[in-house]
Amino acid sequence: MLTAVVGSALANKAGNGGAAWVPLTWVRGFRAMGIDAYLIEEIASATCVDDAGHAASFDESFNLAFFKHATGTFGLEGRAVLVCDGGQETYGAAPADVAALASDADFVVNISGHLRSPAFRARTRRKIYLDLDPGYTQFWHLSGASPEIDGHDAFFTIGENIGNARCSIPNAGVKWQPTRQPTILSDWPVLDAHDDGRFTTVASWRGPYGPVEHGGRRYGPKAHEFRKFIGMPQQAEQAFEIALQIHPDDSADLRLLQDHQWRVTDPAEAAGDAARFRSYVQHASAEFSVAQGVYVHTASGWFSDRSVRYLASGRPVLVQDTGFSANIPVGEGLLCFDTLDDARRGAARIAADYAAHAVAARRVAEEAFEHERVLGRFCDDVGLVT
Repeated sequence: MLTAVVGSALANKAGNGGAAWVPLTWVRGFRAMGIDAYLIEEIASATCVDDAGHAASFDESFNLAFFKHATGTFGLEGRAVLVCDGGQETYGAAPADVAALASDADFVVNISGHLRSPAFRARTRRKIYLDLDPGYTQFWHLSGASPEIDGHDAFFTIGENIGNARCSIPNAGVKWQPTRQPTILSDWPVLDAHDDGRFTTVASWRGPYGPVEHGGRRYGPKAHEFRKFIGMPQQAEQAFEIALQIHPDDSADLRLLQDHQWRVTDPAEAAGDAARFRSYVQHASAEFSVAQGVYVHTASGWFSDRSVRYLASGRPVLVQDTGFSANIPVGEGLLCFDTLDDARRGAARIAADYAAHAVAARRVAEEAFEHERVLGRFCDDVGLVT
């Protein structure tokens, strides 16, 4: 049996229930395929906070509590390890056991380079970098600001168009292979359709990163894209809701959203943990969202893991095209747009035949994102025999 380590951010993104599904799905997806998979995460004590955002010790931190709850809920006790300050404190395994796992693992999937421990970099037999932020990763690497890429043996990206003529992201001297975000369909049972015309999404107004520049062009945050579609609720007949993380300094933008009839809800209430995020997705009619500018304007082919969960739940998805329409079937269940008029027409199409689009949405998830398909191809591309 192969042994795998998935390195990612769970405790480092405490309170983000949507992001939690990424490492949880990769680990559990591998395990469902007969691979002995473990989740390893590293955190610095300086980033540990309590549930009010104040500095806290590792043992008493909200970060650790979130990690325990998420991994425990999905039966990963004994297979999920949180390492603080390089091993001064750990949860889930003793430092010696972590070192042994690093030595024995057949491969590590290092999501976004979060796993930086020299033990894993030096000992793991095959180290695979998984890029979830196409454009940012490559531009940073070219500028010398992304040492996380160094020391890996294979490189995968969910920017499926990187390396072909339609995408303007340079490969940065790296052979990037395409992959997708997997979903375990049984995690997302299709509930009775909620055909109440309510399009929702979960988002951060500016995203985790600031603007990035390359080739004389500046790529702005998600807020810039959202402003282009601010009038969507007034243009369409459906209701539009966003569980939005937005800084108080952006209060003018918040008022602008509300003035244009967006319903803005608390992201902690809607998606503060994995279960709440799932409930929020499954009790919507459909998803409407835009993407980070760098994903859109480079035609990267990026597709959101959040949208994958909507599709798996049988909820139609209407999202800004990043070039993914060249790779994933669109038109039924999954619709894309470039302009406000495109978006308005897409919402009307979904509303006009909602039941058919709901069925098609689940079919897209089954055919494009089901975990055995995605991870099976991933293992084949890496050269692993499962």
